Amino acid sequence: MTCPVHVVVVAYHAADQLDRCLAAFGDAVEVTVVDNSSSAAVHAVALRHGATLLDAGRNIGFGAGVNLALRTIVTGPPRDVLLLNPDSVFAPQELQVLAEYLRLSRNDHVAAVSPRLIGSDGSHERVEWPFPTPWGAWVEAIGLGSRRQGRRTFVVGAVMLLRWEAILEVGLFDERFFLYAEETDWQRRALALGWTSAVCTEARARHEGAGTSQDPRRRETLFHAGQETYVRKWHGRAGWVVYRSASCVGAAGRAVLLTGERRSAAARRAHLYLRGPRRCAQPLRD
Repeated sequence: MTCPVHVVVVAYHAADQLDRCLAAFGDAVEVTVVDNSSSAAVHAVALRHGATLLDAGRNIGFGAGVNLALRTIVTGPPRDVLLLNPDSVFAPQELQVLAEYLRLSRNDHVAAVSPRLIGSDGSHERVEWPFPTPWGAWVEAIGLGSRRQGRRTFVVGAVMLLRWEAILEVGLFDERFFLYAEETDWQRRALALGWTSAVCTEARARHEGAGTSQDPRRRETLFHAGQETYVRKWHGRAGWVVYRSASCVGAAGRAVLLTGERRSAAARRAHLYLRGPRRCAQPLRD
């Protein structure tokens, strides 16, 4: 038997994307929209689709936005919680498949499950990744880790269903993560308590991407700032030194070997890690 599902969408402007996201559900499921932009357009879309609206008052980040909704949800009856980016479209029948998969008896240890993600160009996006580690960073730096798959993995949070019991045990998201890696951290905490994550290949969602920002350099900076926060938390200062060194060496090597825009991108990443991603991301948080 499945558990009822409550959908949480954290929005930051992009009302058109949110409209498409919510329109896919109709009135099939309860939805809470957390608005980090205090946007009149976002408010109008959420209310038009019958969603519960929570205005954060400012851009508090993804994890804190999710927590704003979870604090209300966990006081109610048991419900699994779907975290859905506004740049994703997930049909109710696909959600049903995902919810049934999570509640299969063989998956009673699964805390988080994601469907397959299909990009706007029809390509399949990678959903499952190994947890970041200093050693893993060096494996990638020397060119051996582009598709590496460790024993311990997490699923990306663009479309992710969380089990009610796991939410109660693992707790809320760590709000030190502003954007990116907060779902990685939550699943790492779940792993420490005996939970795992999984991909349901029978369900799929469309993921347009770029929902957090139209500026790819801003997204990249915020992504690596999240990685820094994660590595510092789980591997300490020494682990971050190792991870940062590997990232600098790998990016610098690619900047020498590649050409064109790929070379420029690698050089920017090397410079980002030399300066420190979190330091570079601080002015971009609003």
